[in-house]
Amino acid sequence: MSVIYGRVALIGLGLIAGSMAHAARRAGAAGEIVGTARSPETRAIAEEIGLCDRIVETAAEAVKDADLVVLAVPVGVMGRVAAEIAPHLAEGATVTDVGSVKKHVIDAVAPHMPHGVHFIPGHPLAGTEHSGPRSGFAELFDNRWCLLVPDEATDAGALDRLSRFWRALGSNVETMEADHHDLVLAVTSHTPHLIAYTMVGVADDLRRVTDSEVIKFSAAGFRDFTRIAASDPTMWRDVFLTNKEATLEILGRFTEELFALQRAIRTGDGQLLHDYFTRTRAIRRGIIEAGQDTDAPDFGRVKRG
Repeated sequence: MSVIYGRVALIGLGLIAGSMAHAARRAGAAGEIVGTARSPETRAIAEEIGLCDRIVETAAEAVKDADLVVLAVPVGVMGRVAAEIAPHLAEGATVTDVGSVKKHVIDAVAPHMPHGVHFIPGHPLAGTEHSGPRSGFAELFDNRWCLLVPDEATDAGALDRLSRFWRALGSNVETMEADHHDLVLAVTSHTPHLIAYTMVGVADDLRRVTDSEVIKFSAAGFRDFTRIAASDPTMWRDVFLTNKEATLEILGRFTEELFALQRAIRTGDGQLLHDYFTRTRAIRRGIIEAGQDTDAPDFGRVKRG
């Protein structure tokens, strides 16, 4: 694989940025990888494990002469970071992000981008419940989707180059309009996370079930909820505050469906329940057939030490 970007700057050194560094190195897609993080402790760990070729103290320093700049910070601070790096971006550089919300990020970042810099929002649909610079691994993006969100003014050459980079990291790449992205993710990620947080909170509040029983007797469904609910709280707080409309729309639909199931259980309507579960089971089969999971009983997740 030939080098796609001579210098890549990673702003933020958590799971996604760390995995990008490992995957880019595996593919030989970056000549040099420069990283930075707000926390001195994070920078020290990244330095210790050799996550990047260079670790620097500030975002402004990291983006100097970079061909690709990746904003891998919580969506709530994207605008502030964009303003900080804007005066230091190289002519012709591409700036992208890995945030789970796109409309808010565009509104926050785009106004700061200088003329001659290509801003192409992105979102790799990959992750685990782990965070921090030690959590990344090269295989995270393999056969997962990365959504890029260009607009009508996006340079075709810059978009093609970024697409090639993500493919080199193992991803499938598709483009999508920002509002549609935020609605899709409200269905597939944001609302399920909120439901998981809620279910774990219900177990915590239900005093007739002790904490030790919840831990000791957790069945697979609840264990899956706790895995999701272990995700980074700062990131998910920002996601819900910045994708408010789409999340509330899907929550409204979820509440209607929940009431219908509640009524079916109360009235003993077994046929409705069976038909509903049959329909939803087909969606699971579709996910497996699309190669986005396996039918293994551990939910297809790779055990990592």
